[in-house]
Amino acid sequence: MRLFPSRIKHFFSQEENERIVASIRQAEQATSGEIRVYIESHCRFVDPLDRAAELFFGLKMEKTEQRNGVLLYIALKDRQLAIFGDEGIHQKVGTAFWNREVGHMLNAFNAAHFTDGIVNIVTEVGKALHEHFPYDATTDRNELPDEIVFGK
Repeated sequence: MRLFPSRIKHFFSQEENERIVASIRQAEQATSGEIRVYIESHCRFVDPLDRAAELFFGLKMEKTEQRNGVLLYIALKDRQLAIFGDEGIHQKVGTAFWNREVGHMLNAFNAAHFTDGIVNIVTEVGKALHEHFPYDATTDRNELPDEIVFGK
């Protein structure tokens, strides 16, 4: 999958971008799970969950050893979002967890607290990953980049 830099990358200030990346790194310190954030302007699908799934597999997030990757997908201009968890974590937390977390993020976004909403969801997903896939210093490694992925 080829990703192009765009103006959407400048939606967040440098400090906000760093806060989001720091929240990913902090969450991953307690788990073998992996969290990625993907932000683009428009969702090319009617259902953002379908787009999140396409991106999840395009970013090869299913390649994590324990199938415990989670993608937070946001289409800013279309005001759509989704959370896609791989089969390992999805089997542990279920659909109700993802729906609840999307609801929390929508509440934050509706109040124009975009960075806080993302940081809070990353933290909550990190807690769920920690509960079901705790960090093991002898075997764990960072399998995926922590930086935000900016699409078109």
